[in-house]
Amino acid sequence: MTFFHALQINEDICAGCSHCMRVCPTEAIRVRDGKAKIYENRCIDCGECFKACPNKAIYVKQDDFNLIFNYKCRVALIPSVFLGQFQNDISVSRIYSILQDIGFTHVIETEITTPIYTLAKNIYERENPDKYPLISTFCPAIVRLIQVKFPGLVDNLIPLKAPIDITAIYIRRKLKKEMGYSDNEIGIFYITPCAAKIAAVKSPVGETKSNVDGVINMDSLYNRVYMTIKKQGKDYKEMKLPIAQLSSDSILTSLTNGERRLSISRHSLSIDEIQNVIEFLEKVENDEIEGVNFLELRACDQSCPGGILTCNNRFLTCERMFARAKYVADKERNGEMTRQKEVEEEKTYLMRNMKVGEIEARSMMTLDKDRLKALEKMKRIAELKKLLPQIDCGICGAPSCDALAEDIVCHNAELTDCVFIQRNLEARGNMDHNESLKIMELIWGSEKIKNYVKNK
Repeated sequence: MTFFHALQINEDICAGCSHCMRVCPTEAIRVRDGKAKIYENRCIDCGECFKACPNKAIYVKQDDFNLIFNYKCRVALIPSVFLGQFQNDISVSRIYSILQDIGFTHVIETEITTPIYTLAKNIYERENPDKYPLISTFCPAIVRLIQVKFPGLVDNLIPLKAPIDITAIYIRRKLKKEMGYSDNEIGIFYITPCAAKIAAVKSPVGETKSNVDGVINMDSLYNRVYMTIKKQGKDYKEMKLPIAQLSSDSILTSLTNGERRLSISRHSLSIDEIQNVIEFLEKVENDEIEGVNFLELRACDQSCPGGILTCNNRFLTCERMFARAKYVADKERNGEMTRQKEVEEEKTYLMRNMKVGEIEARSMMTLDKDRLKALEKMKRIAELKKLLPQIDCGICGAPSCDALAEDIVCHNAELTDCVFIQRNLEARGNMDHNESLKIMELIWGSEKIKNYVKNK
């Protein structure tokens, strides 16, 4: 199976500093020939490497904005966190107006189908009490993390499409029924706060094709909209929205506790930030956690406002989203309706089309298709771990001694890549300094080693 990865490394810029290697939660990065390399079978597109790179050598592969003009009907699928990037004095209707001015024909918020998504999730929970704890599939980085690092928990994932895809199905059907557009005339583009959602659109889990046609970097679109606002100043004509799109609950769905607060679970937990999630899932896997019915897990701190493609402080973004939710809640109490009522008309159709196929494990520890050979390799890894110093210095170009042992068994490294093994062999007279230097050159690059030796 092949998987699309949004995170890419520009080798012309990469200095092989190993910052990315050290922070990767699935040990998906190695340093070879002085450059960082991504092991695609391990990468979950969480973006930790992107945040850690001091040289900006890691970038996000995304669709060109001009792709929207390949379609007659151009839909901007915006998450509420996008609106949270703007100051409170910039109205939602003004942002909508500018999005239409720069090329989109329709603007719809992703979370508009949240009530139906929540209903389907609660029904699934009632029907599957034997699978506790059930785990939300809202965050695609978490789905891939479980596939890769916790394959024994894939059956706990709730097999439902995320609101992105549900809303894409809804708006496509609406445009075809009410305005007569054909499928190939409609282009739906999601404005993403993270790399994982790009990967989820390009290579959806449990499906062959996404309902979204393209993905646009939130940071770049924010800058485009914000520059337009600056140029307009106070001299602009704003499209007035007759009715709010989202309810107060839906606005908060993408924040930490956003799903949990709408869950029917007697005991549920919300956990954000990838290392916190990993620590908790290890306890779940070891049966140390009991009595939890539902887990809302998010890869980023503060959930979507902490995504690597957002452009403002995540805490300020959360504050703005809460302020917007309160404003809408006040209107709801005064009897004003939201556009989510329109979605209710398509509830039956959406409920029929929101399940995904089997979510398969793709364990990063799959050593061989032949079970006997895999067992032999596991035994060899255990032997190698005893030979290695277990200090995880990273000088071998792998993030840990355990990772190096796996690389050796998979023929991606040698035992002599370990500097401690080299020194041991030198002390025994089985290796000279030149051989050690050649090994280090293969890992850290000849120029770096030569310059270091020359300077010293």
